[in-house]
Amino acid sequence: MSTVKVIHTSSYLPIHEIKNADWELQLDTTDEWIRKRTGIQSRRYARELTTSDLAIKAAQKLLEESAIHPEEIEFVIVATMTPDSMSPSCAAKVQGAIGATNAFAFDISAACAGFVFALSTAIKMLSAGNQKYGIVIGAETMLSVLDWKDRSTAILFGDGAGAVLLEKTDDTTLFVETLRSDGQKGEALVCGERLEQHTISTMRMDGRGVFELVSRKVPKNISETLEKAQMSADDVDLYVLHQANVRLIEQVAKKLKQPIEKFPTNLASVGNTSAASIPILLDELVRNQLITIGSGQKLLLSGFGGGLSWGSMIITI
Repeated sequence: MSTVKVIHTSSYLPIHEIKNADWELQLDTTDEWIRKRTGIQSRRYARELTTSDLAIKAAQKLLEESAIHPEEIEFVIVATMTPDSMSPSCAAKVQGAIGATNAFAFDISAACAGFVFALSTAIKMLSAGNQKYGIVIGAETMLSVLDWKDRSTAILFGDGAGAVLLEKTDDTTLFVETLRSDGQKGEALVCGERLEQHTISTMRMDGRGVFELVSRKVPKNISETLEKAQMSADDVDLYVLHQANVRLIEQVAKKLKQPIEKFPTNLASVGNTSAASIPILLDELVRNQLITIGSGQKLLLSGFGGGLSWGSMIITI
């Protein structure tokens, strides 16, 4: 069976910015409080754009820069918990907009673990597919599903999209994963719940409960994945984690006994973008030349959040 590798990355961030100081005007909070507890300083707001708008922009950029013809695309998968609609899917809108006439398309909903779950699905499907290329996108308009008067959630999230282009290859590549879910604890983070009178709920989250669960489960999940790959934590070049909270990322680095420099972040400028956070960060690292596509660098990706779901994978790039 053929293997699959990432050959290009892209991202799109809305132009509108909400700084911590803006939240001070409407919530009982301060810039210092937000920075100290989350590491976030500002986030982007898709005020006039939908999730599919962001995903389309990221996909168009991906194809323009890579010079791949849309007809060669096997599929478009969008990881999102904030779709424009249940049908058509965001992925279908992207497929239509970019002219990927031979591609099938669908969304994956796994909240902040969504991109890792989608990438896992994509790698397996492309390796057995008919076309040479596939697109995986993480896209969110989180600020559209929040109660802006709820300090526990409003200050945390931002909007954006990131994408990767996958290629089927006969080259030897590394792909090891460990994916997990615990639906019994799903009430810790709920969004878009159907209520009476045809209304939909905004997000509610037990922040402390999610933090405590993730702080226990994620290091263990990463260690299990390293063991599967017969690698030590030292063998990983970069740990690209979901951008939820800088204190959580620091805690994971400490438990793995790895230098914090191997755990890049962009929380300060984009906040928590849920399923979009890992691909946005990946693209930033590529453009800043901390990751070189084709270099063979070993990356560990780890996503975690609503569901509750979490998962890690190791790939070479």
